[in-house]
Amino acid sequence: MTAMSDPPATRRTPVALWRRWSLRTRLILIGVGGLTVGLAVGGVALVAALGFALQRTADGEAFTTADAVARLAAAGSLPDPLPVAGNDVRVQVIDDRGRVLAASIGADRLVPILYDAERQRAAERGGTFIPGERLGLRGPVRVVAVPAANPAAGQTVLVAKSMADIRHSVQLLKLTLLVAFPLLVTVLAVVAWRVVGATLRPVEALRAGAEEITGGARPGALPVPASRDEIHRLAVTLNGMLDRLAAGRARQRAFVADAAHELRSPLANMRTELEVAQRLGPVTDWPALAEDLLVDVDRLGRLVDDLLLLARVDDATEASARRGYGPVELGELLAPMVARYPSPMVRFVPATVPLWTRGDPDGLTRVIGNLLDNAVRHARSRVIVTATTAGDRHVLTVTDDGPGIPAADRDRVFDRFTRLDDARARDGGGTGLGLAIVRELVRQHGGAVTLADAGPGLRAEVRLPAGSAQRAGLTAVG
Repeated sequence: MTAMSDPPATRRTPVALWRRWSLRTRLILIGVGGLTVGLAVGGVALVAALGFALQRTADGEAFTTADAVARLAAAGSLPDPLPVAGNDVRVQVIDDRGRVLAASIGADRLVPILYDAERQRAAERGGTFIPGERLGLRGPVRVVAVPAANPAAGQTVLVAKSMADIRHSVQLLKLTLLVAFPLLVTVLAVVAWRVVGATLRPVEALRAGAEEITGGARPGALPVPASRDEIHRLAVTLNGMLDRLAAGRARQRAFVADAAHELRSPLANMRTELEVAQRLGPVTDWPALAEDLLVDVDRLGRLVDDLLLLARVDDATEASARRGYGPVELGELLAPMVARYPSPMVRFVPATVPLWTRGDPDGLTRVIGNLLDNAVRHARSRVIVTATTAGDRHVLTVTDDGPGIPAADRDRVFDRFTRLDDARARDGGGTGLGLAIVRELVRQHGGAVTLADAGPGLRAEVRLPAGSAQRAGLTAVG
């Protein structure tokens, strides 16, 4: 039987194995691998450079000797034997027929150092290598050929120099590098392992802290290292994110609790009325009961609609919401809405020029409607709606002559389910979400909403980006 291969789920590709290793291990492997390659390339380059330099030096010495002998040959004063420095050098002077005219100590006086083909190759390339055994020298031998100063005589000076010492020096360097480089890589790998471990220790502390916080083991913030580096900035950023998440969770819990409370009130009223009707039996005034139940159902419907709208606004980013925006003329939007309210209590002061902007007509209608509802609910005798332009902004104001809102509470009333005590007493069925919806929709349109004292009363001011008809998305009609 043949051995069965591992199922696909148990096979480990190199990429999968690489990802299973720790970041510390991968960093060390990358660093050590890069260091090894760099040292290997550097070592090869060093050996090649040293060998080239030593050979150039040997060639220089050989050519110096050859030039000196060539000058002696041209002067017709060749000594016998030819003078050389060192026991690893051989010199010959030969004629154009290959006969040895003069030689140094140890050099053959009958057979030239180079054969005819070798002499031609040495003359073309500036030198050639021959086996050292031919001349009784160690290792390879470098031979240079230099013509005598008088070319008509056809004489050539041959200088042979043993490269054994140079070869030995290069081999010694190679051996040193082969021994030293692994030791150096090992030492640097150990040092890098400790350094990377110390560097990643704050990251591990951040991970452990995040696990404890998200697991509920402890509240608080992540540890921030003392160093002012990237890990320090990461810890600060993560702590900021945790603070925002904690604030978001707190707002969510408060929102759910407030929504449950608001939903429970009309449900409790409906349950009470139905239980009373059930006990009264035939004497129950069913038309009056149905009217009361419809009031509570309407209140529930408004609350659910407001909650759904806020949920959609929270989920939609400003950029995604603006993709569906179109041109809106604020004056045309305000006029029919103001007409729905009793006159002369609600009065509209239109702008003298068209007020174009880009937005969602339904969203802007909801903004204006909520502000008008609040103003009419709290006004004593009048509500004034105006539309003007200030710089690059269109300004919509809704002013009433009611009791107003204290300055300390004008930001708080934009929170969800917030009702001031006086407003709660006069609330005719509001959900406490109207101003929160206004703020979110205006912010989504790139604007801002503020409350100010109207002396007496309250002025709500909405600022929206202004634009021409063309910039709002319309084309001119000729």
